[in-house]
Amino acid sequence: MKSITSRDNPQYKELKLIATSAQARRKAGRTLLDGVHLCEAYLQHLGQPELCIVSEVATDDHEVSPLLAQCEQKNVRCISLPEALYQAISQVENGVGIMFLIATPEPVLPNAISETSVALDNLQDPGNLGSILRSAAAAGVKNVFCSPGTAFAWSPKVMRAGMGAHFLLNIFENIDLEEVLSKSNIPVLATSSHTTKTIYQADLSQAVVWLFGHEGQGVSDNLMAKATHTVTIPQQAAIESLNVAASAAICFFEQVRQQLK
Repeated sequence: MKSITSRDNPQYKELKLIATSAQARRKAGRTLLDGVHLCEAYLQHLGQPELCIVSEVATDDHEVSPLLAQCEQKNVRCISLPEALYQAISQVENGVGIMFLIATPEPVLPNAISETSVALDNLQDPGNLGSILRSAAAAGVKNVFCSPGTAFAWSPKVMRAGMGAHFLLNIFENIDLEEVLSKSNIPVLATSSHTTKTIYQADLSQAVVWLFGHEGQGVSDNLMAKATHTVTIPQQAAIESLNVAASAAICFFEQVRQQLK
């Protein structure tokens, strides 16, 4: 295993840029998985990373050493960093000390939508996006379509909130949602406060596309026109609206409930 000890090392500089710049991650088509859980999930579901990075103080850690051994068995390049250099690129406070450099997955866009999917219009908050991805994976959703204004799904904050959900989903970014929804073979459902039909009255026994929008502005008018149905989530009048991630989870698992009947 190669040891890098200088901040001026070209490979370290590249890693630090990817760790700290969303623009650099998008341009490189790469991102960092930080922490044992994400690294374990990646090995389990998608295979081997391009590079394994460990802190020198973590090489003998009981959680890190098995992952390091797996990488070495698969001939994955591994490097160690002094703790100070490692912490400069880690986004996790009090982390264990391992991360993977991976190529950002780029699934092939389907010609038409026939499986339960989610379309996200200009969703801004990384925590909300990660939570929606986690709920979607748990509920058996297959595809997630993200508009150009939606937060980068493979950013460290989104991945931490997703807790490995990324590796169970087909995530499509910078997508023209109007075009994609026009090709849907299944109903498109959007939540709205301007309708009386509740989520519990909707027929969710079949596959649907769920459409969610910006935290403050909601779904844009042009995309709302693509919805075949609008539904509302009943709630107390004292609360203006639910958080979009909470709304999505309610919708996903009401569909799960109906399909389990």
